[in-house]
Amino acid sequence: MLRIAAIAIAMATGALAPAQAQTWPAKTVRIIVPFGPGSTPDIVARLLGEQLQTKYPASAFVIENKTGASGNTGTDAVAKAAPDGTTIGVSIGGPLAINTLLFAKLPYDPQKDIAPITQLVTMPSALAVHPDLGVKSVADLIELLKKEPGKYNFGSIGNGSLSHLTMEAIAQKSGAQMVHIPYASSPAAMTALMRGDVHMAVLPAISVTPHSDLGKVTIIAVSLPKRSPYLSNIPTLKESGVDVEADTWMGLIAPGGTPPALVSAIHKDVTEALAARTVRDKLATQYMEPVGNSPAEFRAVIDAEIARWSPVIKAGNVKIN
Repeated sequence: MLRIAAIAIAMATGALAPAQAQTWPAKTVRIIVPFGPGSTPDIVARLLGEQLQTKYPASAFVIENKTGASGNTGTDAVAKAAPDGTTIGVSIGGPLAINTLLFAKLPYDPQKDIAPITQLVTMPSALAVHPDLGVKSVADLIELLKKEPGKYNFGSIGNGSLSHLTMEAIAQKSGAQMVHIPYASSPAAMTALMRGDVHMAVLPAISVTPHSDLGKVTIIAVSLPKRSPYLSNIPTLKESGVDVEADTWMGLIAPGGTPPALVSAIHKDVTEALAARTVRDKLATQYMEPVGNSPAEFRAVIDAEIARWSPVIKAGNVKIN
């Protein structure tokens, strides 16, 4: 286990000497991912686990995929775990922020039952259109949508997903009307876009760019507040005249009640892992930028997500249950 677990034990029992508190006992550390194997949070969790395993070979860092309820099931598993460092989790904006606005009741309170450690990465989403639309910019798209309100549709990764809410926000900000068609996954939505079953979609850039390079779809904007270094030739939505931003981020969390000293120790090891060249290079292949901010800064990111999407969800009457 991590040396931070030793710190927690020392705080609880007072029995460990300072030197002993600097080592991690040989125990299993669970890194819970609320989505399936191969998902972007899973990729990040496995990179992190590999790096921590290298640093602490006596420990066993095990990835557990606990899927269901739009990420709530796995996030709840972290929330209800013992706050001793043996269970941490990789989660995203949905179960940590947006789902508080979409679900009538969550099994956990993200404000009380989750201890934010650090925002791990940020990743651009791309607004892509089918080539047959003949649009080359966001301005072209908005003009087309306004000519025939309700004629055009967009795909998403599911009702209430970031890909859905981003398109809702674009419609609200521009005064356009579109029809929403949800799909079960990013690959399914991407396939629908390439086939022309839907006219447009906002999807993770890593899902879109291989098909854009082949001319099967056209990327006209990215959703981040600033241009992605991996797609520097693509303007942001804001640059394109639509005041919308959507950050596909992932963060590391611990159970609520985890001692601050333990959170600080985990934060130190994880940010060191993110700074490793091998980790940064592997993240770059997924168009992910490492972040590594403080627990307080990460909490502010979560709060900002709630504030950003609350009016969009209300205006669009978006609900899950």
